[in-house]
Amino acid sequence: MSGIANKTETKLTPAARRILDTAAELFYTRGIHAVGVDTIAAESGVTKRTLYDRFGSKDGLLVTYLEDRDRRWRARIDAHLAGETDPIRRLLTPFDVLPEWLPGSSRGCGFINAFAELPEPDHPGRQVVVAEKTWLRDFFRDHAAAAGAAAADRLAVQLLSLHEGAIISYSMTGEHDAPASVRAAAQQLAEQATAR
Repeated sequence: MSGIANKTETKLTPAARRILDTAAELFYTRGIHAVGVDTIAAESGVTKRTLYDRFGSKDGLLVTYLEDRDRRWRARIDAHLAGETDPIRRLLTPFDVLPEWLPGSSRGCGFINAFAELPEPDHPGRQVVVAEKTWLRDFFRDHAAAAGAAAADRLAVQLLSLHEGAIISYSMTGEHDAPASVRAAAQQLAEQATAR
């Protein structure tokens, strides 16, 4: 992992971890703007001062929440990649992670939800979101190229679109077989793109 994903790997105090876990739940289930620091402090059992001491501001806490979510997502991908040598399987790893990730994602993608609530391009939280989706697109592109895809950039956009669509189908329409269906489509695209 690199970049923003490393920032939240530093050890948090127990109080900071409680604040972050509470904020993560509230930001995801209720929305960023619907939740204030008073609610986060009260529900995590700490004072507002402790929250500000640990995270600086609500925006600082939000950025930490998004970075932590990104770090956990990438860690799952890394765990699935470990020991995998088949280039097509490596390329499709984010699809293989979805079935274990989505059951806790009843409101869809936390990054897309945050993107919708943060319209300012220079907001640090929005920058984390854009970096996460850019990383995923680049993951697909780099692994597509490694698998021998002739048009790795095009395939990356196709796979990213399928991946995000699976999350939407799962959470919004209750299509719980969406990850498997979309993975099959992704595999077909990948095999066509890498056929010699």
